Amino acid sequence: MTRSIDLDTMLARLGQTPAPPSSDYDLNRDVVLPAERTLRPAAVLIPVLGGRVILTKRASHLKHHPGQIALPGGRIDATDADAAAAALREAHEEIGLDPQNVELLAHLPPHETVTSYSVSPILGRVRAEFSEQPEEGEVAEVFRVPLAFLMNPARYRIERRRWRGTWRHYYVVPYGPYYIWGATARILKSLADRVAK
Repeated sequence: MTRSIDLDTMLARLGQTPAPPSSDYDLNRDVVLPAERTLRPAAVLIPVLGGRVILTKRASHLKHHPGQIALPGGRIDATDADAAAAALREAHEEIGLDPQNVELLAHLPPHETVTSYSVSPILGRVRAEFSEQPEEGEVAEVFRVPLAFLMNPARYRIERRRWRGTWRHYYVVPYGPYYIWGATARILKSLADRVAK
């Protein structure tokens, strides 16, 4: 059963529950990461509208992460003032979400990916309904998942697959035909764990 949750309750709980950074390696403790590794900065927006989180399905022909489910976002460019500005810019480019239509609510702990990015998740409230405009050639679909579903830690499970010759474990949170996994699932799971406490 999916329990109800709203953004104001979430924010109150986030303020009470500090969290460490997360990583694609969280479930793979045998991996030793070099201390001198270089991570590229990126940011994603967790846009919530009417109790639902807006997600994208990447185009199947893309070289990196084809067909995967993602939060709107990408690399932080030199022209971006900060991580929040990058997340808003990318959300505008990818799904047509006007930055003025977003109230920024919280900066969440960074997430390190296996592709050497340090991703800054930004939680935002979308103020009003908007006409979604998937970025041609990059975004195959824009869809929404109930916030209460994603904020229930029991919805997440751990799966594994072979990657670069070893077994890699990761979180998944399937929703209907959408297989949400990897960094997106880990970022959302970290948020769900804090909200559930």
